[in-house]
Amino acid sequence: MGFVSLRLIEIFLSDAHSQQLNAIADNEAVVGSWRTQIEGEQQLIRVLVRAEDAERMCDDLQNRFSGVDNCRLIILPVEATLPRLSDPIADEATEAHQKSPERISREELYAELATSASLTRVFIASTVIATLVAAVGLMRDDTAIIIGAMVIAPLLGPNMSLCLATALGDMELAKKSLRTNATGLLVALLVSLLAGTLLPLDPSSESVLSRTNVNMGDVVLALASGSAGVLAFTTGAPASLIGVMVAVALLPPFAVFGLMLATGEFDLARGALMLVATNVICVNLAGVLTFVAQGIRPRTWWEAERATKATRISVAIWFILLLALVLLIIQSSGWSL
Repeated sequence: MGFVSLRLIEIFLSDAHSQQLNAIADNEAVVGSWRTQIEGEQQLIRVLVRAEDAERMCDDLQNRFSGVDNCRLIILPVEATLPRLSDPIADEATEAHQKSPERISREELYAELATSASLTRVFIASTVIATLVAAVGLMRDDTAIIIGAMVIAPLLGPNMSLCLATALGDMELAKKSLRTNATGLLVALLVSLLAGTLLPLDPSSESVLSRTNVNMGDVVLALASGSAGVLAFTTGAPASLIGVMVAVALLPPFAVFGLMLATGEFDLARGALMLVATNVICVNLAGVLTFVAQGIRPRTWWEAERATKATRISVAIWFILLLALVLLIIQSSGWSL
């Protein structure tokens, strides 16, 4: 007996159209279903499904009722239910569920990431605070303070939403994510420049020097951060600790870049910028590939064709940029393990 993640899908339909769902209880993906008559000759149908079956169920419902007026689907996470359900992996009677993707639905992913990609005052304020904390940590050569900055940094959302936008071929979400990412980096640069001008900094400290060179470990860390961020979202796991991984790859080296520019250490600034570029490329490359591996696709075939094209172009661009940057690093300073 294992834990089974569940979703409750609520469907609002007119009485006439609700008859099309009479046989929904017989669907192998349905754990339970209930009907409630509501005002205005409408019915509320509640369907309990396993989380991995929610996307398939929603796609089927949208195909049936996408053109119906006053039809709405609502997906709700279920904290607990009694009696408990057996784990489908251990239950031979539910072998069909093993073929479902082990992730939450596309709609849940989109709702969460589209919100986290929004450019808000809270996002800007968090970026300012995180950069200031990182700058102080770098100046004091204090790892604990730098880790604190990574916890605050809101960099996970817009990076993961950009990867999702690529996998879905959603240009509007991609533009929104790029705008938020660019604004966050610009704010971090301005704050680090100001901090470098006003506060003393030892360019020879270990915390600074370790972020002005690129090696194989940095590339592996950035690739792992991108994949881990996607896995955290697609499995519904808490993303806060994964956000720290992405912040490891992006915020401290970018803060070093601004601090070195402010102090006139242009060679070190260039090294930090190369590290930032490598990290951005690796996080997005790994993120897009992980979304694809998790089976994230648009609902309709024409959207899927557009998404496939966007994904191929994006992966090719990120890979070429990474290759070019690696060659530049090897030529300029060598690549140590």
